[in-house]
Amino acid sequence: MGTTTSGVRQGLHFLGSFFRNPFQVGAVLPSSRALGRMMLAPFDVASADLVVEVGPGTGAFTGLILDRLREPSKYMGIELNPSFVEHLRREYPQATFYRDSVERLGEILVAGEGSGKADLVVCGLPWAQFGDELQERLLGGILTSLRPGGGFCTFAYIHALAMPGARKFRRRLETTFSRVEQSPVVWRNVPPAIVYSCRSS
Repeated sequence: MGTTTSGVRQGLHFLGSFFRNPFQVGAVLPSSRALGRMMLAPFDVASADLVVEVGPGTGAFTGLILDRLREPSKYMGIELNPSFVEHLRREYPQATFYRDSVERLGEILVAGEGSGKADLVVCGLPWAQFGDELQERLLGGILTSLRPGGGFCTFAYIHALAMPGARKFRRRLETTFSRVEQSPVVWRNVPPAIVYSCRSS
C-alpha cells in the first residue's frame, strides 16, 4: 500500500468524520507528515520504552512513531472516536489502540504491563475546543502519566495564536511542565501550525 493511497484514504475518512462530528474532530484535514516530523524531532523515540499517542485520529502521526520505535508493543494509542479506532486498527494491526478518553490515561497505563508511566505522550487533541477546567484536568493527567523527564508534544494553528484562549493555553503548559519550547512554523500543514515540546520535571 503506497503512502499516497494511504494518505488519501486517511484524508477522506477524516473529512467524513469531521462533517459527522465537527466538535469532536476539530479540523477539516488530518495533520501533515511535516508536522508529525516536527512533533517527534525533539525526542529520542527509538529509545523509548513506551510512547502514548492521544487523539491519533486517522493516524497522521502514528506511522511515523511506529517507524521510529524498536517494537510496536512500545506504542499505545487512545482515541475516543469509534470510527477512527476502527480505521486505526485496520491500518496498523501491529499496534494497540484503546477506545477511551485521555482522562483515563493513568488508569489504562496502570492496568497495562510495565511501570505504568510513559516516556513520551504525543497529542493531537483539539485543545481550543476544551474549556479551562477540562484542559487543566487533561494536562494534569498526562503529566502524572509521564516518567520523570518524560516528554509531551502537541500543536496549535498559527492563525489562532493571538487569541486569548491560545495565550492562556500556552501559560497553562508553562505552569504544568518544567520546560516548554515552541517550534518554527510548519508551513506544510493545513492550516500552518507550531509545535509545543514539553518536559516533565
